[in-house]
Amino acid sequence: MQEWIRKNPQASICTKEGASEFKAIANFQDYHGLPDFRKLKANDAFIYGNAQAIARFMEKARGGRASIWFLLRFDRDFGWRTGVQLIPVRCHSHDNFKITEAELAAAYRKARDSKIRVKGILITNPSNPLGTTMDRETLRTLASFANEERIHLVCDEIFSGTVFDGPEYVSVAEILQEDPSICDGDLIHIVYSLSKDLGVPGFRVGIIYSYNDAVVSCARRMSSFGLVSTQTQRLLASMLGDDDFTTDFLAETRRRLMHRHRAFTAGLEGVGIRCLQSNAGLFCWMSLKPLLKDATAEAEVELWRVIVDEVKLNISPGSSFHCAEPGWFRACFANMDEDTMETALRRIRTFVRRADGAAAPRPKTKKRWDATLRLSLPRRLEELTVLTPRLMSPRSPLVQAAT
Repeated sequence: MQEWIRKNPQASICTKEGASEFKAIANFQDYHGLPDFRKLKANDAFIYGNAQAIARFMEKARGGRASIWFLLRFDRDFGWRTGVQLIPVRCHSHDNFKITEAELAAAYRKARDSKIRVKGILITNPSNPLGTTMDRETLRTLASFANEERIHLVCDEIFSGTVFDGPEYVSVAEILQEDPSICDGDLIHIVYSLSKDLGVPGFRVGIIYSYNDAVVSCARRMSSFGLVSTQTQRLLASMLGDDDFTTDFLAETRRRLMHRHRAFTAGLEGVGIRCLQSNAGLFCWMSLKPLLKDATAEAEVELWRVIVDEVKLNISPGSSFHCAEPGWFRACFANMDEDTMETALRRIRTFVRRADGAAAPRPKTKKRWDATLRLSLPRRLEELTVLTPRLMSPRSPLVQAAT
């Protein structure tokens, strides 16, 4: 990306080559985004504009099989503001944490029996934290279930451009295009962002794509409270409108992710840490079950505290993702350079060997790490992690804001 910017200085209004467009870009613009930042679909009255960039990039990231037409929206974390209750659908390691129709129906019945009105299903594909892609069968099951129960299906496809190995990625939009009768289109919604695929979370660009006119109309009104700056739109429109660049960028991204994934998981395997087989995302789903004192969420949180404070690694416990099996952790491997990755692996190896050494003289005890490892945390963090481990941020060990 840096190379592209150096070769295309006119894409920014803060350069000599692009300064002539400053007045036009810095002035008031359409609240729904610059025309070059959206894509026109003639038969959809609720989408208008001209040209290409980001929609073409979304299509390319999905393998070019599913046509994407969208409108900007930014705040994807709707639950933080509305207080929506999330009910997890149980997934299990024995079938690689795949969503099954039986577990989906069980979660729905449990909510209904508890007098909870279910409004929709929320999934991530590729999965965060698993780093796996959903197959057609699973997506068809989800779409069909949503249609039968008349609830919405919201698909977060923010990692769709990070698929680095087979099987190929399948978007829910592709499922609907292949068989429009499988689900009422008004019930299907896709959210996306450039934060992961392009690696620019600081640009704050979020997208919602919906087949439902009412949802798009609502998103259009809400977008006025969180607009992307026109300078950012101009730069991205120019960059993503360059087909040669986006083709090379996605190919290079996948090559680097595959290399890093193989190196990181191989390093973990060297000390007996097993990871779920994955093919996408910026992280791996690793099992630290042998290091738990016992198979409980409390033991998982206790181990997590030691790793954060003593080992100095910021990984995320499975309980923060509603994982029902204690001992699974998400470890990010893409947001660091090679030296940092090697440092992380060295710390993990040292910790595991130390834990094994501490456990060896006492084979009957369940404790697996050195008794001298202790953690001193602020009282507020103690309360959050001990009493409500599922409220922890899946991205950071920092305390959530009280307001």
